[in-house]
Amino acid sequence: MKVYFDNAATTPINKEVIDIMLKVMEEDFGNPSSTHSHGRKVRTLLEESRKQVATLLNCTPGEIFFTSGGTEADNMALRKAVTDLGIKNIISSPIEHHAVSYTLEELAKQHAIDLHMVNFFPNGHIDLNHLEYLLAQYPDALVSLMHANNELGNLLDIDKVGELCRQYNALFQCDTVQTIGHIPIDLQKTNITFLAGAAHKFNGPKGVGFIYINHKTKIKPLITGGSQERNMRGGTENVYGIVGLAKALQLAVSNLENDRTYIQGLKDYMIAELKSNFEDIRFNGDPEGNSLYTVLNVNFPPTPIAEMILFKLDIAGISASGGSACSSGSNVGSHVLAALNVAQDRPSVRFSFGKQNTREEIDYVMGKLKEMLKPNQQTGV
Repeated sequence: MKVYFDNAATTPINKEVIDIMLKVMEEDFGNPSSTHSHGRKVRTLLEESRKQVATLLNCTPGEIFFTSGGTEADNMALRKAVTDLGIKNIISSPIEHHAVSYTLEELAKQHAIDLHMVNFFPNGHIDLNHLEYLLAQYPDALVSLMHANNELGNLLDIDKVGELCRQYNALFQCDTVQTIGHIPIDLQKTNITFLAGAAHKFNGPKGVGFIYINHKTKIKPLITGGSQERNMRGGTENVYGIVGLAKALQLAVSNLENDRTYIQGLKDYMIAELKSNFEDIRFNGDPEGNSLYTVLNVNFPPTPIAEMILFKLDIAGISASGGSACSSGSNVGSHVLAALNVAQDRPSVRFSFGKQNTREEIDYVMGKLKEMLKPNQQTGV
């Protein structure tokens, strides 16, 4: 059996998304910046996609700009906040995605800005009282905090953070890559200045995403070259990907409640199975509390094969992760788990679920885990 439990890294593309992308590839090849009929037709598809995304997030089309993905969107927001908006203080946390943390480190070296790290609790949740303390010390700052931690699944109360930012006249940049299409977001209700999304996290194509920029915020492009994206991002738009993104988001939002109920059931089932089969099982984050229903970070008992568990899972046909897929090419351990002081002799695995997964797949994974981690039980010794 082949089991894919790494949906936080990327998700399989919906068949309907593939179909609409193929149709555009075959029939609508014009450059959307061209003024002739071929170009105008593609321009219409582009703007219809923008309108669809804006409608689903309850903002205006003029606030949506398409990018190559979430990393570019994060970089654009953070870099332009400093260079164009004059931000001198940025409040963030040590457990943000590297698209944010590495960018902040670079900005701190290159520009006269100060970074302030908000405290978090042992389970990884952000201390909002400390956030308010920092905002009182540094009003007019930029707050950069992710909606759901990509490794733990912990959810941030973005409505509360948005209100705190409004109260202290701060900007709020939020990486919502893990939550767009999975949790309703209403940009008329929630005070957010910049928001990042990526299509491949909600069953769309890779290499395309978007940034939301509140209409009150005026910045210059990060990528220059042409007048595309209303002079906000140079380069011919990835029209096929954008059309696929819009379709994938429409499907995700329209099926959100049913998918959430089903996937939450899978997560709950795996938690129960792990608890019943392993005496010393632990979970990183807050999986049974305020947590994204697609992510479960499991901390297994100490084992001699701690460094081999992902390899053994892969050999068994099970795709899971030890942390962020964006860092899987390096030998550096998870900065998130290190910040939470997770014991190094206890292997941690992130299982992340999608609507295509089943309980039968969880049963298969549980069987393989018992073989790997509890061999005596299998032999009766």
